Amino acid sequence: MKLGFIGTGNMAGAIIGGIIKTGLISPEEIIGSDISAAGREHVQKVYGVYVTPDNRKVAERAEVIFLCVKPQYYSAVIAEIKNVISNKQLVISIAPGKKLGWLEEHFGKPVKLVRTMPNTPAMVREGMTAVCPNDCVNKEELEYVVSLLKTIGETEVVPESLIDAVVAVSGSSPAYVFIMIEAMADAAVAEGMPRAQAYKFAAQAVYGSAKMVLETGRHPGELKDMVCSPAGTTIEAVRVLEKKGFRSALIESMKACAEVSRKL
Repeated sequence: MKLGFIGTGNMAGAIIGGIIKTGLISPEEIIGSDISAAGREHVQKVYGVYVTPDNRKVAERAEVIFLCVKPQYYSAVIAEIKNVISNKQLVISIAPGKKLGWLEEHFGKPVKLVRTMPNTPAMVREGMTAVCPNDCVNKEELEYVVSLLKTIGETEVVPESLIDAVVAVSGSSPAYVFIMIEAMADAAVAEGMPRAQAYKFAAQAVYGSAKMVLETGRHPGELKDMVCSPAGTTIEAVRVLEKKGFRSALIESMKACAEVSRKL
């Protein structure tokens, strides 16, 4: 088996789906384990991969192993598989708060480890994933991991010192954006627009605006100014946002998010 997943929840499913859809690895070369029979059956039915309740079987058979369980289960899972992990395998973590040093200590031997921080838009192949390898991972292996994760969106290699910033700016930020879309839609409904239509207008406006930032290379402030005509509707809305502390609320919420991440 080329690829193994310990834990077959939403994020594992997103990664499996992206890899299979791009043809990078076939379903027959992927194995997944989960304590939940329903979880195993779901990924087997949807993606056609081999599944098992045995985490050790995944660790024994796969060349690259994704640890996709919740952070509180990492200690138990690592204790279960560490004796069958070899120095030729790659182990990829997606858990916030579990630093490379912590992972190395719990494996208790040299292991090729890659710490990552994906986000939920990976479920529609528009994710943003940070990647941070330990010293055992060589350049070719890192490039391979990046190629796997690029099947679910964009990927950047970052130093581990930036992971908490990554958690705040992309790992958790979909929640901020969803709140904004919901609020925009509520305002449109208050103006008489049907709710389903309001969600579509709001979501597409956010999607299109993000695409402009990424594709034009222009500063967000410049793009904002392009919309703000003198004495117009948009600059009035911007004035109210600034008065209500919109910008500061985002900055302070992200700082709080990063602080919690540091304490995990």
